[in-house]
Amino acid sequence: MNAPHPVLHPQTHLHKVALQSKEYKDNVNPFWCPGCGHHGVLTSLLRALSEVGVDPNFLVNISGIGCSSRLPYFVKSYKMHTLHGRAGPVATGAQLARPDLAIVVSGGDGDGFSIGGGHMPHLARKNVNVTYVLMDNHVYGLTKCQASPTSRREMKTVTTPYGGVEEPLDPVLYMLTYGASYVAQSYAANAKLTTRLIKEGMEHKGFAFINVLSHCPTFNEVDDAKSFKEASDEVTAEHDVTDLDAAMHVVNMATRAGRIPTGLLYKVERPTLDERMAELVQRVGGHADYDLKQIIDLSRP
Repeated sequence: MNAPHPVLHPQTHLHKVALQSKEYKDNVNPFWCPGCGHHGVLTSLLRALSEVGVDPNFLVNISGIGCSSRLPYFVKSYKMHTLHGRAGPVATGAQLARPDLAIVVSGGDGDGFSIGGGHMPHLARKNVNVTYVLMDNHVYGLTKCQASPTSRREMKTVTTPYGGVEEPLDPVLYMLTYGASYVAQSYAANAKLTTRLIKEGMEHKGFAFINVLSHCPTFNEVDDAKSFKEASDEVTAEHDVTDLDAAMHVVNMATRAGRIPTGLLYKVERPTLDERMAELVQRVGGHADYDLKQIIDLSRP
């Protein structure tokens, strides 16, 4: 029988290539609104893919529903545009079936933390070896301006015409709380930082969450590119990224001061879900030549 698929991550896998960022762009042109921050996120992702050297034939880009979830159309990769909020479970299944692939999840604040919010803690605690790039524009844009879980109270939408009555959720604090092993934040206009964080997230073995504040020029009049830039403070070189308490303190103090912490906030190494599943297979008597592809082939008529 064939050997099992190796448990590898993009930085070291055998299918590394040397491609320019433009070579990772698919032939579908982005159809976001002019000035949308998602254009900047796409640019950063393409640059990160080039720097990591991922072979597009071994890259899977998975998304849910929303403006941001259209991103896979514009990336040369295998792609799955799934159901609203369900990108995480699909990515988990894909990663367990093919741990040799590089898997990037892309979505927005509504997709990830409203209808999909129940999946986020489990991606973090299981340490699924995927990179999740969340484009946080504080609004439902695709459905024409409803309040999202991260909308600020002073923002008026068609569902909150007098302003919000709920406190906004902080995706970064949320993921730190639930145990994500890599947590970072940037804003779309800072392509250099966003590229670096996505690259490092892809090279990290485990669940990497990068929250990118991505301005919506059409429906969000409260948060624009300038306000995100002016409110952002990158963490200092002295910040200990292995200290969870320090990371949460940085986020809490910034929030109280009306500031946005950017950069790598937390990173720790621990076994991934696919590694633990492989160990379990061996422990219960699985054979070293276990090959899922052959099992699938044998099950076909």
